[in-house]
Amino acid sequence: MRAEIRIVSIEATILDLPTIRPHTLSMVTMNRQSMTIVRVRCSDGIEGLGEGTTIGGLAYGPESPEGMKLTIDEYIAPLLLGCDPTRVQATMDRVRKAVKGNHFAKCAVESALLDCQARRLGVPMSELLGGRRREKLPVAWTLASGDTAKDIDEAQALLDRRRHKDFKLKIGVKSIKEDIRHVAAIRKALPDMASVRVDVNMAWREREARNAIAALGDAGCVLVEQPVCGVAPLARLTRVSPIAMMADEVLVGPESALEAVTAHAADVFSIKIEQAGGLFAAAKVIAIAETAGIGVYGGTMLEGPIGTIAAAQLMAGVKDLQWGTEFFGPLLLTEEILATPLDYSDFELTVPQGPGLGIELDEDRVAFFVRGRMRKTISIAG
Repeated sequence: MRAEIRIVSIEATILDLPTIRPHTLSMVTMNRQSMTIVRVRCSDGIEGLGEGTTIGGLAYGPESPEGMKLTIDEYIAPLLLGCDPTRVQATMDRVRKAVKGNHFAKCAVESALLDCQARRLGVPMSELLGGRRREKLPVAWTLASGDTAKDIDEAQALLDRRRHKDFKLKIGVKSIKEDIRHVAAIRKALPDMASVRVDVNMAWREREARNAIAALGDAGCVLVEQPVCGVAPLARLTRVSPIAMMADEVLVGPESALEAVTAHAADVFSIKIEQAGGLFAAAKVIAIAETAGIGVYGGTMLEGPIGTIAAAQLMAGVKDLQWGTEFFGPLLLTEEILATPLDYSDFELTVPQGPGLGIELDEDRVAFFVRGRMRKTISIAG
C-alpha cells in the first residue's frame, strides 16, 4: 500500500517584468506586468506551478498581485498544508468554503494542483480537463499603443513574421469619432487576410454605443468586445448589432454565464480562467456557451507563460474555436522566464505536450525578477 501523498508547502512570489511598450486600455496604461507565481510542493517530490495576474494592479478588477499573495500566504496555504493533492476538486472545495471571492488567487492555486497531478500521472494537464482536440491555438494580437501609425507598423511587422493575423484594438479612451477613424485607418492599411476587432472595456454609454457599433461595422471591424457595463445593456446592443458582440467583464463564473445566456447578451464569450475562478469553473462556462450556441474565445489577463499555458491546456479541448484566442501575454514581456520559450509561429501557439503544463522555469531568471528578492514560504515537515 503506497504512502499517502500530502501538500508540504505552498509558496507565492511576485515577479515584476518589463513590457515591450506601454499597453493602453480605457481605464489604465500598463508599463510593466506583475504576476504572482505559486508553487505547490508535495510529499512525493512533485511540484506544480500556477499564476495569478491582473491588468494594471487594481485598475481592471478587484484583485492585485499583492492581494493574491496575501490571500495565498495567510488564508489558502495554511488551510491546504497536509491535504491530499491528488484530490484536486475536493481540495479546492476546502478553499471555496473558507475563502470568498478571490477568483484569481484560487485559480493560481488550482492550476498548481492540476499541474502537480498531471505531472504525477505523466500526462498533459489537458487530459485532466476533458482531453485536447488540437495541438495549436490561433492567437490574436492586441494593438494598444493608441497611436494609429505605430499600430499599423506593428501589425504589418507581425503579419510579415507570420506571428499574428487577427488584431484587437483597444479603444474607449479617446472620443468615439477618433476611435472610429483609428479603427478604419488600421483596417484599410492591412491586407484582406487580417481581421480587426475592438475592445472597449465598458467605456461607452449604451446610447452612444449603438451608433458607434454600426460605424465600426462599416469600417470593417468584425467583433466588438464589452462596449458597455452590465448584462442588460449588452443584451440590448447585441440584438441590434450588425457585427458580433463579445461578453467579457460580465463573465465572472458559471452563474454569470447562465445569466448572460438567458438574456441573450452576446454572440461570443471571452473566457478567462482567472476571471471565471479557475480551470474547472472556466470549463463550466465553456459548456454553458457551447450548449447555448455561443462562440468561445480564449481571453487573457495578460498572463505570463504559466497562466497562458494553463488556459491553453483548457482551450485545446474546445470543439469549435472559430474566434481563436488572445494568448499573447508572454510576447508582451521583454524577458523570458522559461527554460524553453513557447512556440509562437504560423499565427498559432503550440500547446506543450509534456506532463502537466509542459513547461519548466529558468530559475535564475525568475529569481532575478522576484520583487524584493525575498520569498515567504509556509511549509510543514515533509
